[in-house]
Amino acid sequence: MPILSRLLLPITVCAFALLAPGAEAAQKKKSKAKTHAKAVKDAAPKPYGRREDLMRFAQDLAQAQGWDAAELQALQSQMAQAQKHPTVQRLIMPPPAGTAKNWAAYRAMFVEPRRIQAGLAFWREHEASLNRASEQYGVPAAIIVGLIGVETFYGQIMGGFRIIDALTTLGFDFPPGRKDRSEFFREELRQFLILSKREGLDPLAVKGSYAGAMGLPQFMPGSWNRHAVDFDGSGRIDLVNSPADAIGSVAHYLVQHGWQRDLPLTFEIRVPVDSSARATLLAPDILPSFSAAQMVELGAVLSEDGRQHAGPLALVELQNGEAAPSYVAGTANFYALTRYNWSSYYAMAVIALGQEIASQR
Repeated sequence: MPILSRLLLPITVCAFALLAPGAEAAQKKKSKAKTHAKAVKDAAPKPYGRREDLMRFAQDLAQAQGWDAAELQALQSQMAQAQKHPTVQRLIMPPPAGTAKNWAAYRAMFVEPRRIQAGLAFWREHEASLNRASEQYGVPAAIIVGLIGVETFYGQIMGGFRIIDALTTLGFDFPPGRKDRSEFFREELRQFLILSKREGLDPLAVKGSYAGAMGLPQFMPGSWNRHAVDFDGSGRIDLVNSPADAIGSVAHYLVQHGWQRDLPLTFEIRVPVDSSARATLLAPDILPSFSAAQMVELGAVLSEDGRQHAGPLALVELQNGEAAPSYVAGTANFYALTRYNWSSYYAMAVIALGQEIASQR
């Protein structure tokens, strides 16, 4: 018996050694599949149902708007069908700390052949509306074309999230880890529901960005209600299907935020060598705060047209990763453009794309 045991032992151990890796791999694969399935399940949108705070929100909105009992019931039914969207919560978060800004790379994402060709086609097709908007509002066609190109690739990328899901998620379940903007998104949800009722839209069908922006120019609902215009004369405002309405609304929005006719956006500038003077000029960020004379006095070197500029200027810094930053002097019109998206990189991309398309016409 002992001899048999000694003979069998190596065989048993050897067989286990041969089988174990396969079994272990299968177990790992099974575990990985379970983890993936759980992650997918956790990331899937989940219906809110008749959650108390959402029902109260709907009731307050209906009361404020003077909607009757049937309209309130319909609104609460729509809100109950909204879904909490984990992907929206993830996308609203800022980039990881330490992510380097790079103007050259950012510019290359937008000023590229396919978008330029699409912009040329958009300009050709809608030239009459662009000319009329430029004449009426004083916003150059190149800026309007550049902005719509950066926002949605001329309608090719308008977002695939249901607006009611995005705004309800951010309004009622804004993720921790950054400044809470839930009240902003609750107000945008109010504006969206008012807009949907006024325009006869199904709030459960309208789609847009993860943050709730809609249409060719990616207007938030509040901006749509306040600044969008019926530029094609159809009797309604449609920023999704009417390029004319989008063109006129972009121009009107910029004017409402301080755009001035015939005012340049930027001037060339060389920053002061002295670091403290440079820091002084950079302190207000993109808010125009210095006269040309003050900039020169602090050691900046402005172009001739910049020195002749009578209005306030801002020193705008654009980081280029590990390379030296780029700088421009931004005017009140540059600042107005950043009211569309609070980013100097965004504004510069709009300008650069518009200029490139204009140069190729």
